[in-house]
Amino acid sequence: MTEEKPAKKIGLLALIALVISSSIGSGVFGLTSDLASASAPGPVLIAWVIVGFGILMLALSLNNLLMKEPELEGIFSYAEKGFGPFAGFISGWGYWLSAWLGNVAFATILMSALGYFFPIFKSGQNLPSILVASVLSWSLTYFVNRGVEGAAAINTLVTICKLIPLFVFIVFGIVLFKGHLFTQAFWNNMSSSFVAGDVMSQIKNCMMVMMWVFVGIEGASMLSARAEKKSDAGKATILGLVSLLAIYILASVLPYGYLTQDQLASIKQPAMLYIFEQMVGTWGGYFIGVGLIISILGAWLSWTMLPAETMLLMAKQNLLPAYFGRVNKKKAPTFALVVTAGLIQVFLFTLLFTTKAYNFAYSLCTASIIVCYMLVAAYQIKYSWAHLQEKGNRQQLLIGVLALLFEIAGILMAGVSYLLLCFIAYIPGIYFYGRARKNNGHQHFLSKGEWLITTIIVIGAIIGIWLVVSGKIVI
Repeated sequence: MTEEKPAKKIGLLALIALVISSSIGSGVFGLTSDLASASAPGPVLIAWVIVGFGILMLALSLNNLLMKEPELEGIFSYAEKGFGPFAGFISGWGYWLSAWLGNVAFATILMSALGYFFPIFKSGQNLPSILVASVLSWSLTYFVNRGVEGAAAINTLVTICKLIPLFVFIVFGIVLFKGHLFTQAFWNNMSSSFVAGDVMSQIKNCMMVMMWVFVGIEGASMLSARAEKKSDAGKATILGLVSLLAIYILASVLPYGYLTQDQLASIKQPAMLYIFEQMVGTWGGYFIGVGLIISILGAWLSWTMLPAETMLLMAKQNLLPAYFGRVNKKKAPTFALVVTAGLIQVFLFTLLFTTKAYNFAYSLCTASIIVCYMLVAAYQIKYSWAHLQEKGNRQQLLIGVLALLFEIAGILMAGVSYLLLCFIAYIPGIYFYGRARKNNGHQHFLSKGEWLITTIIVIGAIIGIWLVVSGKIVI
């Protein structure tokens, strides 16, 4: 009888590469236009420093908890262990919401990219776009249900298609950079002088789109369990995030030195495709477009499994009824996959009525995952405080506090209205959580404390609906 070989561990350089590739999604390809709509280059640079620091604190918190609590399964497990099952449900449901709403954003930007090659799809929000996106969504659901999601060849191809177009775009951006154009309206449209109130307003307007491109960073932190040395995990997290930040800053800021802010703000999505076309000609659009399409399809494949896997883990931990955790012969959670795909389908049809579908989808995605991130940071604080006498936990306590403050500031500055809209989707989830409680022998549907939180969520959802109906939130 032969002994089973231990899983091959990953070295520092390979781990850094994994951190980068697992975090870069479709958002970087549309960054410049969204940021130019919100801010001049000076405030954008300040906002990147703030967001980069805050995300680093979150990643270090996740990395620490993974090392200290390796037995916990699923990012929402930290909330459950620290603050009870209802907190675990709130975190898990928010993570699930974020995952499939991210797929809606993928669908929108993908169809916009296809619109470059096939005019019938236009901006990605017409009926042909929705029909093709629907076919793709259900096809990916079918493939994942058949157990295809782990193919190494697909992941390798996707990584290449993500990074090569980005590096080529950055090189041309540096070569064609015009310093006088970049600095002529460095702080705002009217002048180059620094005005604190105006700069802060622009920074606030950048927050949601910047936080969106870091959604998925928790997956990078989980990779640290596969490191050759535990010390490599923290190093890879820091170096990987610094590398990511450099890529994001260069890709989003260099175009300010090629086109004016107004020109960048008016460019169609995906912005990088159309900017590069202007830089080098038609071949540039095709080059970025093909890379983007393959990249999104690969990311969409991975993120099709993620929300279903979250539901499966929540069902295992009795946060949802057992039928959400049913698996087929391939060990794929078929019921959860179909439910999630159905919701994506419903949301895709709403794109016919939204003015900026991609922005709306990623804003909801980011707002919902921030709830999960806040609870991770809160548990980092609680764990570090409880083990304060152990070496390094005073530093970890500070990291947790900074991560929590960043997430709170992020949602207050950019996403409260979107969070209220996400509360609407929590209401049916709370029903399923209550059913799971009853099925597991609890006398009451919800506890008194859970009813109080539910009441707050319902009030928030009502306010969110009112904001949409009254036109305060434009969808």
